[in-house]
Amino acid sequence: MRAALENALREAVRTGRLPPAARLPSSRALSEDLQIARNTVAEAYAQLVGEGWLVAKQGSGTHVAGQVPATRQVASPAAAEVTRFRYDLRAGSPDLSSFPRSEWLSAARRALVGAPAEAFGYTDPRGRPELRAALAGYLARARGVRAAPERIVICSGFTQSFGLLCQVLRARGATSLTTEAYGLSSNHDTVTAAGMGVQTLRVDERGALVEELTYTDAALLTPAHQFPLGQALAAARRTQVIQWAVATAGLVIEDDYDGEFRYDRQPVGALQSLAPEHVVYAGTASKTLAPGLRLGWLVLPAHLIDDVAAAKAAADRHTSVLDQLTLAELISCGGYDRHVRRRRLAYRRRRDRFVAELHRHAPQLRVLGIAAGLHALLQLPQGHTENEVVARAARRGLAIEGLNAYRHTDQPHQPALVIGYASPPDHAFTGALARLVAVLDDPPRPG
Repeated sequence: MRAALENALREAVRTGRLPPAARLPSSRALSEDLQIARNTVAEAYAQLVGEGWLVAKQGSGTHVAGQVPATRQVASPAAAEVTRFRYDLRAGSPDLSSFPRSEWLSAARRALVGAPAEAFGYTDPRGRPELRAALAGYLARARGVRAAPERIVICSGFTQSFGLLCQVLRARGATSLTTEAYGLSSNHDTVTAAGMGVQTLRVDERGALVEELTYTDAALLTPAHQFPLGQALAAARRTQVIQWAVATAGLVIEDDYDGEFRYDRQPVGALQSLAPEHVVYAGTASKTLAPGLRLGWLVLPAHLIDDVAAAKAAADRHTSVLDQLTLAELISCGGYDRHVRRRRLAYRRRRDRFVAELHRHAPQLRVLGIAAGLHALLQLPQGHTENEVVARAARRGLAIEGLNAYRHTDQPHQPALVIGYASPPDHAFTGALARLVAVLDDPPRPG
């Protein structure tokens, strides 16, 4: 938290938002405003005084220095894009400030003390047995996955998991893979990079139209919560896709990216439990903990285990042992479950507040999709275009994305926004929501 505050203040001074000689709030006032410890603010101020960004004088408070220090760091284009926006409501990330640092550190200490010496060498490419055993139990009780530890391969996030699967499928003679018509463009890139063709399935209010699966070797689906449209795959279609896989020896890849977060009922169980030999279950800690951990897992049919493990060994030998041991301990001690429960409640409250604010200030807008996950689809009224609303938001310092950024079909759709309500930290959510409402209140520009 202190580092984040220091970085924010440095950037504010560097860009001129805090001009020379500007007086800063007292540490008490700023700590109350940000709802963080006063010592955290005081230490951040002291660090920036030492670096020459700020000046503190007894009796006159803390001010921006008259001449700020030169910086040697050259911001990358990606970094410039991040700092350009004051608020970010793009989908794909949890609230990073909610990462359970204390619990993670405690689990890391216990894991390191109890780890055998061989754990720090070149270990099994499938992953540490401690984590695979812990995940087998967790996935069974939380998602209904039929998983034995020997069926699990630990990867560096979903990106690597999917890439390894595509490599293995292509090596086995697969020529095409089908994805949903709305989703991440990076998944298409991964398929084509492996040398396979990409087909798409249309999506309606009951999820992907799996009855349209024809000549394809595998299908990538988000059945618990379609990304980004937000539907759950209907029960009849869950049965249909399993029947397709069994009848054609096809493979279903189930991307369960946010399956733990359902707010109006118990989460729908994993599709994998219906046919473990025809469904690959892909999970990740990116939405429950943080994408920076790069921890993901595959629960595989028996006939794929050796090939995927060999591909993992060729890619990077194995995922970070320290992170694996820590996550295993966090799950085993119950800390992971507690964190998920806390975040489920927090994100449910955010979504409820998001929907209530829109209903109050912009009742003409519709929030689509089930009450789940970290994002919602906001349908725009007639006369508004996605590009125009996204541009208006950018001028107000708010980052949002239109549905078109995730579309991989020529099928027309009504303009909509994909809103990541989980992304801002708690202290910024009110401001982000107010900025969004203000953007939506603006009338569309003619022409």
